[in-house]
Amino acid sequence: MNSQSDTKNASPSNSTGLDSVPPEVMDYEGSDYQERFWGSGERDYEDRAERIALRRLVPPTGRRLVEFGAAFGRLADLYYGYEQVILLDYSRSLLEQARARLGRDPRFVFVAANLYKLPLVDGVVDTGVIVRVMHHLADVPAALAGIRRAVAPGGVLVAEYASKRHLKSIARYALRRQQWSPFDKAPYEFVPLNFDFHPAWMTAQFEATGLVVEQELAVSHFRIAPLKRLVPAGTLAAADGAIQGVGALWKLTPSVFVRCRVPGMAPGLLPDSLFRCPECRGALTGGSESMDCGDCGRRWAVREGIFDFKEPLRV
Repeated sequence: MNSQSDTKNASPSNSTGLDSVPPEVMDYEGSDYQERFWGSGERDYEDRAERIALRRLVPPTGRRLVEFGAAFGRLADLYYGYEQVILLDYSRSLLEQARARLGRDPRFVFVAANLYKLPLVDGVVDTGVIVRVMHHLADVPAALAGIRRAVAPGGVLVAEYASKRHLKSIARYALRRQQWSPFDKAPYEFVPLNFDFHPAWMTAQFEATGLVVEQELAVSHFRIAPLKRLVPAGTLAAADGAIQGVGALWKLTPSVFVRCRVPGMAPGLLPDSLFRCPECRGALTGGSESMDCGDCGRRWAVREGIFDFKEPLRV
């Protein structure tokens, strides 16, 4: 999402230390995000256009995939070609909605966790996906570092980010209706914990993390309210899909999708264990009610089918 309000430029921090306090996190706990944002039908075009991009970028089959910031599982049906799918989000209530929709399918695993302190074993998946989450990250380098560790060498990360250098922003800047420049490479925080990024800045973050950019798509060319009211969502999305590839040459859309490769040979056998302690990275043991760390002694709850790593249980 993009805002036209003028607030400030911001440079997301680099607090990557294991013992440091992680950056503030956007919390959708208890929100009506599913119904309010996606249930009204006003974003049918965006949903369809994003699915077109993901079908082009996400490997259709694999052993294990994780979606970071999966919310209520809007995109989960795209992952049916995988043997196991981890849906990870900071909001337990959104994961409860996802589990209500998908919980009978044994391939899905539901995980409540902080993206800056992932409870995942290194190299645990061959594919990672992060959509409509990057714009909430105050520390992109720290988040990407953790995500990269979770994806096995030779694996794929498909990431979406909100671009500040889109046509509407450029037009408003040229007409002096906004003060901030869409050409400035620094991230722009238009409201707290909502960032837009310059494509060149984002490419630099991927590369600095050791990810190799393989393909980019420019998405949501027609995210214009009057146009969406006049033209059926399916027609708009089909038109968007037809130019997503060539549009990536200029990246003038509010949304950019990127497929990155983790250097290395094609993933071999993935770890059997999914989780590690998000605080000390120690090994976890447990059963149906909790996951316990033998190194630091913290215990993490398993509640109604959701592995809860947001806060440890009080002993």
